Amino acid sequence: MKRRFRLTRSTDFQRVRRIGKSYAHPLVVLVAARNELSQVRIGVVAGRAFGQAVERNRAKRRLRACLQECLPHLSPGWDCIFFARKPLGQAGFAEICAAVQLVLKKAGLWNERSPS
Repeated sequence: MKRRFRLTRSTDFQRVRRIGKSYAHPLVVLVAARNELSQVRIGVVAGRAFGQAVERNRAKRRLRACLQECLPHLSPGWDCIFFARKPLGQAGFAEICAAVQLVLKKAGLWNERSPS
């Protein structure tokens, strides 16, 4: 995922956690908050409870790959944080993508028609 679509500052993560609304799924949790930009920014988190560093990094890579496919369908002007849950480590790629799409639809951030 390109850097311009990522949340990188800890202050941005804190702001989204503080004012954002959360949407849960057994594989991922989405926290979304409006931003003042004309694009969506995404952060991916896998906590220490998820497992060792290798497992956490693999989960984040798989989650980012799913999100890369979803980017054209996302509504601009939002900051999103995706938290990986433990079952994501054993889930297939298609399951992860379906879970991501489901929480984005719950949040109202999914556009059926891509802008391109």
